[in-house]
Amino acid sequence: MTTTKTAPIAAGTRIGHVHLKVSDLKRALDFYCGVLGFELIQKYGSQAAFISAGGYHHHIGLNTWESAGGSPPPTGTTGLFHLAILYPTRADLADALKRLAANGIALDGASDHGVSEALYLRDPDENGVELYWDKPEDQWPRNPDGTLAMFTRRLDLEDLLRTAQS
Repeated sequence: MTTTKTAPIAAGTRIGHVHLKVSDLKRALDFYCGVLGFELIQKYGSQAAFISAGGYHHHIGLNTWESAGGSPPPTGTTGLFHLAILYPTRADLADALKRLAANGIALDGASDHGVSEALYLRDPDENGVELYWDKPEDQWPRNPDGTLAMFTRRLDLEDLLRTAQS
């Protein structure tokens, strides 16, 4: 495959939603709505549901059309690495951490990337999930030439939780 240099994509372009194949719709809804707090917008029988934050038509679609009772893809195969859910503030991310802890959901990791802080975990179908917030752009680490100098460091979870108490 040959790659040609073209004009950059429009700056306002964003990923609007993700649609996940799940093995058990109720179990997925219990996690995404019951634990994380998304709202159920619409269900299509027992096979699909659309959920969102703030009344949007949907941020996440969940379906069992090709996956009812299925198992996660084996390691070493292609597919989704993780979906990333952006929280508006650090306090909102702290609230998400409290929800996970209250429901006994373990983290795979927690990182400060300089530009963002992130929690990593797995949903009930073993899909990778990143919960994160972006730091203000004026706080992003930069190299002397102005390019981003992102990094990965351990996120202080106790400090994050103190944000929720403030």
